[in-house]
Amino acid sequence: MIELTMLGKLGKIIYLNPHQIEYIEAGANTTIVMLSGKRLLVLEDYPTVFKRIVDYRKQIGAFKNEE
Repeated sequence: MIELTMLGKLGKIIYLNPHQIEYIEAGANTTIVMLSGKRLLVLEDYPTVFKRIVDYRKQIGAFKNEE
């Protein structure tokens, strides 16, 4: 799981399963669109979210089959 901060929820911290992300919209706000269709606005910018996803996948050994 990766830690993110919800935008507009007074800094509410959420933990998100990055394997459920369909795509990320980068712009003035970062919007994460889940496979379920749910949209999440987060405080972190796209490079930060991307780095957290990569770090998480390294931590769980997800890249072993992708190299």
